[in-house]
Amino acid sequence: MENGTREKKIFRVTLAGSAANFLLMVFKFVAGFVGHSAAMIADAFHSLSDFITDIIVLVFVKISSKPQDASHDYGHGKYETLATLLIGLGLAAVAIGIIVSGAVKFSHWLSGEDIAAPGKLALWAALISIVVKELIYRYTISQGRNLDSAAVIANAWHHRSDALSSIGAAIGIGGAIAFGDRWTVLDPLASIVVGAMLFKVAWDLLKESVDELTEHSLSDEAENEILNVISSFPDVSEPHNLRTRKINNRVAVDIHVRMDGNIPLEDAHHRATEIETRIRERFGKDSIVNIHMEPIKNQPTK
Repeated sequence: MENGTREKKIFRVTLAGSAANFLLMVFKFVAGFVGHSAAMIADAFHSLSDFITDIIVLVFVKISSKPQDASHDYGHGKYETLATLLIGLGLAAVAIGIIVSGAVKFSHWLSGEDIAAPGKLALWAALISIVVKELIYRYTISQGRNLDSAAVIANAWHHRSDALSSIGAAIGIGGAIAFGDRWTVLDPLASIVVGAMLFKVAWDLLKESVDELTEHSLSDEAENEILNVISSFPDVSEPHNLRTRKINNRVAVDIHVRMDGNIPLEDAHHRATEIETRIRERFGKDSIVNIHMEPIKNQPTK
């Protein structure tokens, strides 16, 4: 897929999500304050973080789509990974804030302080948010996988985490409304559970982006596939010094192999090209593959 086309599709997906996030954010804040719901206000802050995340994706994907230049020989793909890292950090910060806020309200309740019962508007806001955010998640994750965009996939999980957040809020708010004043503590408890779920999502995003930014190798399964591709050529042997990494939606592979040192250079080059093509067929046409040919030791001369 051409970079320009990919960039436009990512923009379209992200803009659709950001419009929904903005409307939900406003609705949740109103419902949270009017409905006296800590869980809904926490959920509103999560929607605010979603909206900010959309802006980050739009900015960084624009940069990451730029072609390679004199100062970036491998292109600008790591900027999209950086966007994923920032999304994870933002989500983690929101999660911690939600957990702390809920814990403070819960401690006040343990000390005998009354917690205002949430109103039905807050419950409706949570239920509407669940439906809307789940639909946006399904659309965004599908597009993210088709576009092979880590930032869009991360943003999709941000949408899903908002849906989960709203489920927790709905349970807490609904329980507090249904069971009366004695159970209003369910509202801040729900916000703590919501915060914990968000932190788990943030942790997964941070781990993936940090792995890529620190040049973490591909999985053992992926590296074994590369070795199997090379081993399928009978005149190529002893693959070694395999090094792999990810560059956004591309993989980079460096490997040394041995061949008969007496064959013409043109034949060795042709074989290396065939191996590179086979690897790109498996890992994507934009994969960066470098094969260093070495003569087989003690090869008799003809």
